[in-house]
Amino acid sequence: MTQRPAKEEYGGHFGTYIDLVPDGSIVDILTDDLKATSEFLSDLPLDKAEHRYAPGKWSIKEVIGHIADTERIMSYRLLRIARGDATPLPGFEQDEYMKYVDFDAYSLADLIENFISVRRATLTLVRGLTEEAWARTGTASNTVMSVKALAYVVAGHGMHHLRIVKNKYLA
Repeated sequence: MTQRPAKEEYGGHFGTYIDLVPDGSIVDILTDDLKATSEFLSDLPLDKAEHRYAPGKWSIKEVIGHIADTERIMSYRLLRIARGDATPLPGFEQDEYMKYVDFDAYSLADLIENFISVRRATLTLVRGLTEEAWARTGTASNTVMSVKALAYVVAGHGMHHLRIVKNKYLA
C-alpha cells in the first residue's frame, strides 16, 4: 500500500498525524519506524526516562506507554474495519487512560519491549490485508476512517510524540 489516504478517508485531528508520514509503502514505513523508534528509545539515558519538561506533562515513560496504548486501539479499529465490521467504534480519552496506569513504575526496557510487541502485531496484521480491506471504511470516534488512514495514524501518532520528546524533553 503506497498511496496516501485521501482527505475523505479521515477527519478531525487525524490529519495532524497522517501529514507527518512520508510517502511510500506504509508497511515499509511502519517497519522502518519500528527499528528507528526502538533504537532511539534504547539510547535514552535512564535518568531522563521519568523526566517531565513541565509540570503536569507526561514523563518520557508515560509517552512511550501512551504510544503503545494508542497503537493497540488504532490497530483494533483497523482490524474491525478491515474485516467488514460496520459497528461504530467509540473514541477514547487519553488522559483517563493515564489515570489508571503507572508507566513510571515500569522499567524502560519493559516499555520498549511493549512498544516492539505492539508494533510487530500491527505489522503482522497489515501485511496480510488485501487491497479491498485497505479501502474499507468505518466509523471510529464519530469519524469516517479508512483502514489505510488508520495505518497512517499509527505511524504518524508515534512520530508526533517522538518529535516532542526530542524537542522538549531532550533539547
